[in-house]
Amino acid sequence: MAFGGFDQHKTAGHTVAEINMIPLIDVMLVLLVIFMITAPMMTHAVKIDLPQANSQPQTPLPVEPVNLSIDNGGQLFWNQEAVSREQLRQKLAQLSSRPDSAELHVRADKGVAYHIVAETLADATQAGVSRIGFVSEPESSKP
Repeated sequence: MAFGGFDQHKTAGHTVAEINMIPLIDVMLVLLVIFMITAPMMTHAVKIDLPQANSQPQTPLPVEPVNLSIDNGGQLFWNQEAVSREQLRQKLAQLSSRPDSAELHVRADKGVAYHIVAETLADATQAGVSRIGFVSEPESSKP
């Protein structure tokens, strides 16, 4: 790809009218490699589809559910009666041994620490309670 030959007389005043494509191709390939490396990093690795807080009235159950409430301070309430964690474990064991298998409705304050809710759910699972539901308030419609 030489611009001239060995003969000095023929090319003395001759200009080259074509574009050298090699540097343009090199730049294009470098950009392609950069985009191939950075494009997977731009997508989120964990995709989570969070549920909407749209509460619908529940149809009446054949057995009255048990309400387990957790206030902002982490205090546990079994049907509006304050209980300790050990008492909660005993009540959960009694609930799982009942033949009618009532549901456990968990009402946790939005300010309560996550580990308290997780420990409570672990206690329910260890006791054998399999029907657990979370209760939320419907979103207030903004005018």
